[in-house]
Amino acid sequence: MKASLKILLPLVALSALTLSPLTRAQDSTPSAPPADGSQPPPPEGRRGPGGRGGMAPEMMVERLDKAVTLTADQKAKAADIYKKAADDMKALAPEDRRTKGREIMQATRDQIRALLTPDQQTKFDAMPQPGRRGGGPGGPGGGKKQGD
Repeated sequence: MKASLKILLPLVALSALTLSPLTRAQDSTPSAPPADGSQPPPPEGRRGPGGRGGMAPEMMVERLDKAVTLTADQKAKAADIYKKAADDMKALAPEDRRTKGREIMQATRDQIRALLTPDQQTKFDAMPQPGRRGGGPGGPGGGKKQGD
């Protein structure tokens, strides 16, 4: 009886120590959704709606504004373009996402570029393109293949 207590007591203490951090991690309560029913923007640096690897349209506009300094009119038009692209991407069948997704991304990029002034276009062209490893022209890798 005493031998089993000597084994049981340390096991109970060890399990209490192991479970303690797990119970604290679950104590945080989720925040209530906004009263108007809209979705709050995702925290900075998080991926938004649009699936894996996609950013929320609002975050895309913020990123673009930081890079090229948009006017209020350009921000509104860019938001519409990014929202339509996100909707188009969501509507794609999984097997079409690679090919048609690239077409949607390129069309979106072309539409955004058309909104910009020549000075903004230069800055936009130097931005790394989302979804490309190694960056675009001016980004890491310089947009060139090895051996060029």
